[in-house]
Amino acid sequence: MEDFRRSYLRLCKEGGIETQESVLAQLHDSRAVTGSCRLDLSGQSITTDSCSVLGRVLQTDTVFTEVLLSDCMLSEEGAKLLLNGLCSNTTVKVLHLKGNNMRGTGAEALGQLLVRNNMLRRLVLEWNALGMWEEGFAVFCEGLASNTSLIQLDLRNNQINHQGAAELCIALKRNSILQELDLRWNNMGLLGGRSLLEAMQQNRSLIKLEMAGNNIPSDTLRAIEQSMSHNAERQSMLGESRSRSQVLSKEIQLLKQEKSRQFLSLMETIDRQKGEMGRSSRNSSMRLGQLQEALNEQKSSINSLTAKLQMTEAALALSEQKAHDLGELLTRVKLEKAELRDRQSREIKKEQEDSALREAKLLKEVNSLSEKNLQLRNKLEETERRCKTQQDQIFELKQELTNTTAELKLRLAQTEERLEMEKRRSKQALEDMDSLRQKEVDHLTRHQEESERALQERILKLEGQRIQLEEDLSRVKAALVTERAQAEEELGKVRAQVRLEEQQHLSSLEEKLRALRQSRDESQNHCTQQKQTIAELHARAGQQSIETDSLRRRIHELQQELAGKEQEKVSDVTRVRVELQEQIGHLQAERTAQSGLKEKIAALEREMKVLSTAHREALLDKESEISSLLERLRIREGEIQRIREDEAQRASFLQNAILTYVQGSALAHFSPKK
Repeated sequence: MEDFRRSYLRLCKEGGIETQESVLAQLHDSRAVTGSCRLDLSGQSITTDSCSVLGRVLQTDTVFTEVLLSDCMLSEEGAKLLLNGLCSNTTVKVLHLKGNNMRGTGAEALGQLLVRNNMLRRLVLEWNALGMWEEGFAVFCEGLASNTSLIQLDLRNNQINHQGAAELCIALKRNSILQELDLRWNNMGLLGGRSLLEAMQQNRSLIKLEMAGNNIPSDTLRAIEQSMSHNAERQSMLGESRSRSQVLSKEIQLLKQEKSRQFLSLMETIDRQKGEMGRSSRNSSMRLGQLQEALNEQKSSINSLTAKLQMTEAALALSEQKAHDLGELLTRVKLEKAELRDRQSREIKKEQEDSALREAKLLKEVNSLSEKNLQLRNKLEETERRCKTQQDQIFELKQELTNTTAELKLRLAQTEERLEMEKRRSKQALEDMDSLRQKEVDHLTRHQEESERALQERILKLEGQRIQLEEDLSRVKAALVTERAQAEEELGKVRAQVRLEEQQHLSSLEEKLRALRQSRDESQNHCTQQKQTIAELHARAGQQSIETDSLRRRIHELQQELAGKEQEKVSDVTRVRVELQEQIGHLQAERTAQSGLKEKIAALEREMKVLSTAHREALLDKESEISSLLERLRIREGEIQRIREDEAQRASFLQNAILTYVQGSALAHFSPKK
């Protein structure tokens, strides 16, 4: 209020206008502001200058919602300035201009106010003269027709005739916001009442219309009241339909919220399942890594065994070469002995016998060594067979993994197909949810495919390592074959050299025999050493067999664990299916509920349509009845007029007869007296 007073004084000083004491007194007085949103200056005479200042202040004011200017003796120019200032106001909702004798210019200003201001809800124009000037009142009616905010309008005692009523009816036909209109104590007459009745047949928003004191017949007033009652019923029905639609919209929002909650719960369960699948895949990858490490250890042990076997084979080859050399030397000695039989005596025979015995022993030892070599070769073949069996087991595990992955893919494909079928059956509101589910399923499949690709890459790497090991074994075997060939070639060369030496050095046989004895002793020692190494190899082979048995047990345990995991995965998949089926059941129930709600809405809309059609038919029937009643009234009025004319004629005849009778009786009465 202080800001309003200061702005009022400032504008008065800027315009060189003397402040009006009455207005300032009202501004100072506490009665001027009842609360903080009402400006009451009713009963005070306000000049045009103060009206211009008030209009300029109210143009930018955002405080008052009610302005009371009743009985302020406003001039036409002052009212125009004040109303022009209120045109751009956005807070005033109630305006009282009672008893200000507003006429043509005031009506035009009010029409501009109604056109430009869209915040005014109530306008009181009682005890004015707006209907005296037809042009100004026509501008006012045009503004009322284009207004979209006014609800209550008071036009009592404004000298509105039947022409002004016609203009007002045109405005009411176009206006669909006004609900209450007071037209009491005007001069509309029968024509104005009929025009208002025609306007009420098109207007659907007006609920209350006061028409007392307008010289309108009672039947038209009743018809207007009936149209008002129809409008009230229509608005009540519209309010009920709006409330029902709001309730239905709230229920739909609640259903949407429940669907969103269910969708979030589904997302959470899917995320949990993803985490469990990731954990299981991690555990399986860890166990596969352990298996790979164990296999690598086995391969390293097998490689060490193969290296040791290669060393033993090389030692055996050397021993065989030495045995062959000794056999050749023995044959040469036999030939020399046969040649020297004649020369040597019994001593040579004894020595030959001793050498034969020694040769038999050596042959026995060579045979035993060859048998041991065969046994070692058999063991190598057994180890290779075990390796092959292990490789077969690994291949079976790979096939099982591929089968499990294929089964999972098939199950995922089946679940996706089911989800797609259910998504096709669901509504458009569930399509976004289904698209998100598809994206998540695709993400799961991609994750599983990536894990499967990683496992396949690991398996390929292991197979490459196995192939490399087999190539290494083949290379070692080829090297052994080449070494044997080289040894045989060297033996041939040695044999040729020995033959030459025998032919050249027959005299050095005795020394060679001594050397052979020493070499025999050395070979015996070497054989004992080889026996020890063979025993050690047997012990290591037993340890390796024990290790292979333990590895087989581990593989069996891992297979059992994999089977358990597969069962767990199958149980998880069944649980997911059951949950999805339950969710699908809930969604179907919700869909049925929604369909029921839609059916209810359709039934309500049908009822609304039926009611509207019934109302229209009733209105048409009533209009036809009203027209028929009007025609009957006209006929009855004509008959009444005829009856009145007949009665007037009869009365005149009676009067004439009575007069003649009275005159005759008077003459008869006075004639004897004379």
